[in-house]
Amino acid sequence: QVQLVESGGGLVQAGDSLRLSCAASGSSFRYYTMGWFRQAPGKEREFVAAVSRSSSSTRYADSVKGRFTISRDNAKNTMYLQMNSLKPEDTAVYSCAARSLGDITVFPDGYGSWGQGTQVTVSS
Repeated sequence: QVQLVESGGGLVQAGDSLRLSCAASGSSFRYYTMGWFRQAPGKEREFVAAVSRSSSSTRYADSVKGRFTISRDNAKNTMYLQMNSLKPEDTAVYSCAARSLGDITVFPDGYGSWGQGTQVTVSS
């Protein structure tokens, strides 16, 4: 089992950038497919982005494509989400997740380990 801790959230203005980090411990990070999800108040959790074990594949939600970039550093056991051109609708709690078996999936049920989340608030 891998333990995940997110950091990097905060309050920013529309158009600003943030970089989220997800630090992993307790297991072999490089064996996990990793993803970012977010949940806004009163809404369901939604897929944001995911990266394969070797970083050879990535996938993004249409709403963030071209603005967000997911990456990972297996030597540092860390995944990142670079968020540019932030919009008020990006406001949510962002959580990272790890998937031990299988390729990238957009479904939260496909991930077995989750971090506690970090709040991102974008003001207009």
